[in-house]
Amino acid sequence: MISQEKIYTWEQALEWRNSLKTANKKVVFTNGCFDILHAGHVAYLEEASKLGDALIVALNSDESVRALEKSPARPLQSEYGRSRVMAALGFVSAVIIFSEPTPKEIIEYLTPDVLVKGADYSIENIVGADWVLSHGGKVKTIEFLPGFSTSSIEKKILAEHGLDRH
Repeated sequence: MISQEKIYTWEQALEWRNSLKTANKKVVFTNGCFDILHAGHVAYLEEASKLGDALIVALNSDESVRALEKSPARPLQSEYGRSRVMAALGFVSAVIIFSEPTPKEIIEYLTPDVLVKGADYSIENIVGADWVLSHGGKVKTIEFLPGFSTSSIEKKILAEHGLDRH
């Protein structure tokens, strides 16, 4: 499949999700900015994909990345660029963009079988966990690959160019 064909609207994602449910396939959901795709992201997403038959990744829109105030420079890549890179990963089945402050609405819209976040979250603090659990799903956390983060990569680049803001 061409990677661009794996980028869905909310309506397309729901139709796809329902077809998988009918086929008794388990859908795994995770979300994030994924601004600079690095080895930590790849390891995390690969592990998430092993928890079911299909992995959907919800990406924060450019607007919602800016609202998170991770850095004045973020997002470093546009939502289009980030979604194309994410969709190119073989273990990612679908990509969807959301603009809301949290993924709560898209989680409730799709009701995945498994909701996944990084181990820096406790299940009680994962947005949408209560919804997924109340609909018979599971919530899992995955350990991060040590030494990788978009923020640390950004800081390193800025420091190497004498632009460190700290």
